[in-house]
Amino acid sequence: MSACAALPAGDGAAAAPLRDALFRDLGRVAYAPVWRAMQGFTDARGDDTPDEVWCVEHDPVFTLGQAGKPEHVLAPGDIPVLKVDRGGQVTYHGPGQIVAYPLLDLRRLKIGVRDYVCRIEQAMIDTLADWNVHAQRRDGAPGVYVGDAKIGALGIRVRHGCTFHGLAFNIAMDLSPFHRINPCGYAGLRVTSLHDLGGPSSADAVKPVLRDHIARQFGLRLQDAPPPDLALLSAANRAA
Repeated sequence: MSACAALPAGDGAAAAPLRDALFRDLGRVAYAPVWRAMQGFTDARGDDTPDEVWCVEHDPVFTLGQAGKPEHVLAPGDIPVLKVDRGGQVTYHGPGQIVAYPLLDLRRLKIGVRDYVCRIEQAMIDTLADWNVHAQRRDGAPGVYVGDAKIGALGIRVRHGCTFHGLAFNIAMDLSPFHRINPCGYAGLRVTSLHDLGGPSSADAVKPVLRDHIARQFGLRLQDAPPPDLALLSAANRAA
């Protein structure tokens, strides 16, 4: 039985009072500046810092997690490979994929890491259900799957009880770069996208739906805010 089996779909933290948090849509941005800015935000935050959720589409990039094995990067070609500080193996990010970074204080939300993972998986599962796509988890292989194909990947980091990195959700993208890697460390793992399953042809149609499901899972009242100052946050990270 899945460790998440006890989590009702769509229920999340709905029983608790809603907490105000900020939602920032960064548009399309290169990976490295956002990564450094997440680190800077996490290291600088205090007990009263509001939680945030960042949403972005990245320029094409392969990222290799802390435990990532270089041999899972088969033929990167002209796509850069970055070694990063999230969990997990190798994955691909590119236009048409929603990447969501929940920057949450788990202590304040009173949830553990396993529960956090379950909830971000559930947000993707519930989003897919809105387009009548049935998705599920796999024991021992974090992420979200439709049949035997992966549609949503996870890579997280928790520092001082606060999360960064997050989820990558394939919406309407060129999937061919996944053939250049062993996705998430699994040779031959199939990947799919919501568009290939009859969903929208643009990630923009899915972003507000995913946003609402993330908010529901964590009991957040998300308020729109401007994109973060990536250069300022990155500088704070370097200074630390």
